[in-house]
Amino acid sequence: MTISNLLPNSGKPYEIVQEGFSPMRSALVYQPELFAEEPNIAINHARFNGRSGAFGDNMSLPVHRWYRYSAGFSADWVSSLIHERRSGAGPFSVLDPFAGVGTTILASEAAQVQSWGFETHPFIHRVATAKLKGIHCELSGIRKSFDEFLNRLPEDVAVLPSDIPLLLSKCYTTDSLRVLFAMRNLFLSDFDNKTPENELIWLTLTSILRMCSGAGTAQWQYVLPNKSKKGVQLPVAAFHAKAADILQDVEYTQRNAWSSQGTIILTDARAPVTDSQIQVDAVITSPPYPNNYDYADATRLEMTFWGEINGWGDLQHSVRRHLIHSCSQHAAAERLVLDDLLAEPVLNPIRKDLSTACRTLAEVRKTKGGKKTYHTMAAAYFRDLGLVFKALRPICRDGSVLCFVIGDSAPYGVYLDVDVWLGELALNAGFKSYSFEKIRDRNVKWKNRKHRVPLKEGRLWIEG
Repeated sequence: MTISNLLPNSGKPYEIVQEGFSPMRSALVYQPELFAEEPNIAINHARFNGRSGAFGDNMSLPVHRWYRYSAGFSADWVSSLIHERRSGAGPFSVLDPFAGVGTTILASEAAQVQSWGFETHPFIHRVATAKLKGIHCELSGIRKSFDEFLNRLPEDVAVLPSDIPLLLSKCYTTDSLRVLFAMRNLFLSDFDNKTPENELIWLTLTSILRMCSGAGTAQWQYVLPNKSKKGVQLPVAAFHAKAADILQDVEYTQRNAWSSQGTIILTDARAPVTDSQIQVDAVITSPPYPNNYDYADATRLEMTFWGEINGWGDLQHSVRRHLIHSCSQHAAAERLVLDDLLAEPVLNPIRKDLSTACRTLAEVRKTKGGKKTYHTMAAAYFRDLGLVFKALRPICRDGSVLCFVIGDSAPYGVYLDVDVWLGELALNAGFKSYSFEKIRDRNVKWKNRKHRVPLKEGRLWIEG
């Protein structure tokens, strides 16, 4: 049984029917088309107030839905901003220095504008690249790769190895883990050659890992092995369904003439290394917030499954050391020294206020059981963003606009004035002006909160 035999040449979408199949076989059936027309993009980005910082809406959009990444933002909002800011038929280019899973770059492809993205998380960069390259593959080539992969899955799966990471054994039933390991081993042995078509196999298998796990997931994708969830899917059925989504979406992007001008570079936005002289008219991005969210831990399940790490302790070397300092685990692991951080020249315009906040945090932490290193995390965070603005200034053309979706923070109840401090760092880097547009309140429902400091999320607008 092959996918191509089950997919008539109608260009229509399909869904999985979970009935009467063995652990390695299932069937696809026709359903009404989901994305018949190009989405109607409003010109005014204000209609996305309160939602521009949210990734959840993307899970109903072509291509964006291939991989859930909570640390993202609205593709619809990015599309509206591109349409609003682009004027006339002249060249227009976009940069996202924190590209993540490619939200801005894919929105730029749909809008047919040139774009670049910088991403320094190796695993997330692979996800974004698989999406970006995959939409430009021939449908027949994608079908062929999926067909070959599924047809070569063994009917009888082998006994599990004895050295399975504890996280995996907690998250999956034995039967599901056997099938997932069979799929993983087949990919690694015969399909891991980095062709765009085969990278879609990797992405498909990666994307179904949460669907097939009985473990709960926290709001920010942290795995909760001690909590269970409903609606667990069988691996091959989930793979078929995700493959059908991908085939449908690739057909959609090609029918609607998405461009192939986007590039996502594995590089650090604080000191980007690129092959060409990039010049852009707009920067649309959402950097990490200084809120102690561990971006490395968000991919721990997936990276453990693929054998890239053996446990939580490997995340510092494999991922965190590449990232902006936005969590205390990162700062603690590097044993950062507060005075050294505050002495960095890039912090000159905000040193006084930042120093007051950080030294207060250094005292408050002594009264807390966890003694988290928020004081050095905060100093390192603003140092890092200052370096990002310095790196962006020569990339941005005169008259360019930058929009950063940001949120403020109050670790241990000590307020960090993120929008003002980032704006001042941008001016120090040579940009002309900044303003802040609040889109929603945060931390106003006090239940289970660590502090009662009102917080906000919004857009920091910077003029080049």
